[in-house]
Order: sequence, then C-alpha cells, then structure tokens
Amino acid sequence: MKLNLKKSIAFFDLETTGIDVSKDRIVEIAILKVNLNQSTESKTMRINPTIPIPKEVTKIHGISDEDVKDAPTFKQEAKNIAKFIEGCDLAGYNSNKFDIPLLAEEFLRADVDFSLKNRNFVDVQVIFHKKEQRTLTAAYKFYCKKELEGAHGAEADTNATYEVLQAQLDMYDDLENDIEALSKISYHKKSADLVGRIVYNKKGEEVFAFGKHNGKIVEEVLEKDPGYFAWMMNADFPLYTKKVLTEIKLRKSGLQK
Repeated sequence: MKLNLKKSIAFFDLETTGIDVSKDRIVEIAILKVNLNQSTESKTMRINPTIPIPKEVTKIHGISDEDVKDAPTFKQEAKNIAKFIEGCDLAGYNSNKFDIPLLAEEFLRADVDFSLKNRNFVDVQVIFHKKEQRTLTAAYKFYCKKELEGAHGAEADTNATYEVLQAQLDMYDDLENDIEALSKISYHKKSADLVGRIVYNKKGEEVFAFGKHNGKIVEEVLEKDPGYFAWMMNADFPLYTKKVLTEIKLRKSGLQK
C-alpha cells in the first residue's frame, strides 16, 4: 500500500559506534526520502565518528576504523543532511528510542539548528511489536515474504523498513494510512526529550521520569530546587535533554514563549 502523505517522509537508519546516545557517534547513515508524488530519493554515506569503533561493534555492522578514516565527519556533512530531510516527517526501525535521539545529538554537536518540532515520528518497530513482537529481519520475512540480505547495513535496513511499513498498512485494516496517526501509534510513551528522561503526564505537562524527582512536574522542580537544573546541565545527560530542560526553564521565567 502506498503511503498517504501530507508531506515528504524520510526513512533512515544509523550504524554507530555503540548504543549510548550521549557518547556514541554515527559511522554510516542511509536516508530514503519518499516525496508526496511517491517518488524516492536516497542518500547513503560513511561518517568518520572521530572516536574508535569498538571491535565488537565492527563485528555487527562490518564497519571498521580503517573503513571510515578518510570519510567526512558528521559536522562536515550536517548541513547537507539537514537540508536533504528539511520539512520531512521521520521514520525508522527503533528510531524513536535510538536513531532520532542520536541524530539530534549529532546535529547539536555540529552546531546545526535542526528542529524536530512539527514533525511526525513513525517507528516501524513499535508498530511491529504492538502487532507481532519480532526483529527487523523477522519483520521483513513476515510482512514482505523475503529474506533480508545485508542486514545491519544502513541502506538495506532503511529500504526494508520502508517496505515493512507499506506491508503493515496492507495487512492491518485498523492501521490508518496517515503519517500523523502512525506517529501516534509509534510511541509506548511519548517523551519531551526523546530519550525518556522528561516525559508528558496526562495533562501534557513535562515531568521527570527518573531520580529523586521522578513523576514531578519539571517547572515546579526547577522553581523549588533550582540547583537541580545546574546538576543536570553539568551531568552526563544527552545534549537534547539539556536543550529541552533549558527551554522549559526559559519558558517558566518568561524569557521564551
């Protein structure tokens, strides 16, 4: 089934140095952009992460330090990548939990203003897990009736994810062919900071989801315990978490609308 689009959507996958959003880096990115007229554009590139790729990680995706030593850094390509997916909704496999937060971190490290506002995030893995409970390779075989060749390669995984979402729409009559609706079903619980440190309560207010202030409204904590802001800004939290926290603080103080 073709996607019912209101704007372009970019399917993407990252191969990285590890799974720590705040510390690890991208070594390969593949993007498949589906336009309103259903035409597609693709971009795949290796990235020099500027830090060593652990050998155990190389065994998974097959990319070594030697493979990326002459590749551009993310900072060098950040503006081109941002332009390519400008205004697009974003989709991937496990993307809401990992790929989107890590991509946001890389843009912040590169000093590129990449806004995530007014975008829908479609996570094919969450849809799959809510329906069937499998992996991407199994999902591809289950939905598309084909073996996934080149698994753990960014380009192969990206193309497979796009095909799986189309097949999911064909299979499930109750799955609405609308990116905003697919975005809503792509979350178990939506977070304000992408990684789940700051989430929304039933009233739509930001609340902490960890530590001594777990479950408390962020604005109220910052007012009653101002030192907590400084602690978080100096601690090892993702840059995007700190960005969201700063925005809440500025909004509370009336310096940001």
